[in-house]
Amino acid sequence: MRELIKIIGIMLLFFMVAFVVAKTTGFLSLEQIKGWLLQLQAAPRIYLAVMIIALLCLDLFITVPTLGLIMLSGYFLGYPLGVVVSITGLTLAGSSGYLLSHRFGHRLLRIVVKDPEKRADMTDMFHKHGFVMILLSRALPMLPEVTSCLSGATRLAFSKFIGAWLMGNIPYVLIAAYSGSISRPGNPLPALFTAIGITTFLWLGWFLFHRAQSARAEERN
Repeated sequence: MRELIKIIGIMLLFFMVAFVVAKTTGFLSLEQIKGWLLQLQAAPRIYLAVMIIALLCLDLFITVPTLGLIMLSGYFLGYPLGVVVSITGLTLAGSSGYLLSHRFGHRLLRIVVKDPEKRADMTDMFHKHGFVMILLSRALPMLPEVTSCLSGATRLAFSKFIGAWLMGNIPYVLIAAYSGSISRPGNPLPALFTAIGITTFLWLGWFLFHRAQSARAEERN
């Protein structure tokens, strides 16, 4: 378990650096993204859709305010088109992280965890708990990117990864895009309440998962 936490920590540090750079420079802030979408509002909706998909895919490399962007997709594209576009973008992002890490991630694992036996134990640990981690990954910033990359690096079956990814992301998108579609500049409360509700629900799920794992660890000891 220690080696798995170590790998997750290193990946989180990498994505945290990208997050800090984005916040410091103001690049890809929610206001900036909203401005770009406003400029495209008069254009055919395909341009808005492509922009949103591209930004969600870019989130794999540079931190993007995902929840806010999905809400904006509902606001600008309506419901259910905003849902389809957002799920497409998130699925492409997750699959890209998986495939890139499946191709190159094992090299990072060999560098960080040099002992083959410990590396095998770490892989087994993630394969055992990875489905739930992916399912609840939206509870924490950057955790979706970490779990998608770790799934590929540990060679978790793609069917298992994409199943958990979709099960976790589809309800998330359905709720967020709908709240965006019914929000207006003078009435942002649906989006605000949705952001608070989704975050609280996912945090609760993550807390219960962690508590269950801790209880099992104590029983084994």
